[in-house]
Amino acid sequence: MELSLLVKALILGVVEGITEFLPVSSTGHLILVGDLLDFNNEKGKLFEIVIQCGAILAIVWEYRARLTSVVAGLQSDSQARRFATNLLIAFLPLAILGLLFGVAIKKVLFKPVPVALAFIVGGLIILWAEHRKHEIRVDRVEDMTWRDALKIGLAQTLALIPGTSRAGSTIIGGLFFGLSRRAAMEFSFFLAIPVLFAASAFELFKHRSMLSADDLGVLGVGFVAAFASAFVCVRWLLRYISRHDFTIFAWYRIGFGIIVLVTAYTGAVNWTIN
Repeated sequence: MELSLLVKALILGVVEGITEFLPVSSTGHLILVGDLLDFNNEKGKLFEIVIQCGAILAIVWEYRARLTSVVAGLQSDSQARRFATNLLIAFLPLAILGLLFGVAIKKVLFKPVPVALAFIVGGLIILWAEHRKHEIRVDRVEDMTWRDALKIGLAQTLALIPGTSRAGSTIIGGLFFGLSRRAAMEFSFFLAIPVLFAASAFELFKHRSMLSADDLGVLGVGFVAAFASAFVCVRWLLRYISRHDFTIFAWYRIGFGIIVLVTAYTGAVNWTIN
């Protein structure tokens, strides 16, 4: 196995783990970094699915006690049932639209320049959300109604556009709909579990013929790197958001998007533009 391939796996795993739960778009970063590393072929796309599972596992581990409590209380605890129902309601819009339009979107928009434009637009929306008056109706995830869940689920469908960010659309959507920052962020974490596991399982089944024992080393490195970096990032984000807002991520998105556009049109970086 080539050392360079393991290094690429490590880099992409860390990128996935750091960006998956921040409002900066993990898909957008993987498209751009994969393009720079020349790892955007079909094998590379399958690799991204596997390392995504590593990032999700970090959330499951971080909230293992809470999730276990919900599962154990599904039959006897009305609050646990409401929590699970809200996740299902929020999950459905993206699942339905993804099945209907996912392939078409990938063909047209999974390229560096459209991703860069989505970065910039998303950053401007975050700035708008943070500068408007934020009236909190829902302080905790447990206080959400099914209507709150549906609204966030609809907001999450914007994540079908690469560069928009699933975490960003759910968190900022939550702020618009009256959730506290922590409630919006935690619901985004929890919602990632069914959304990303379902998407990963579907893609792995569809491309199962591409899996090979020779790839286990590369997949393992990427998976572990994604898990470890996501775990550290989630712990940091929970502390950060207790004292700060999301403005820094907005400026990062705008700056990064501008850099990609400038380097693309000046030829400084040979992005794959079709």
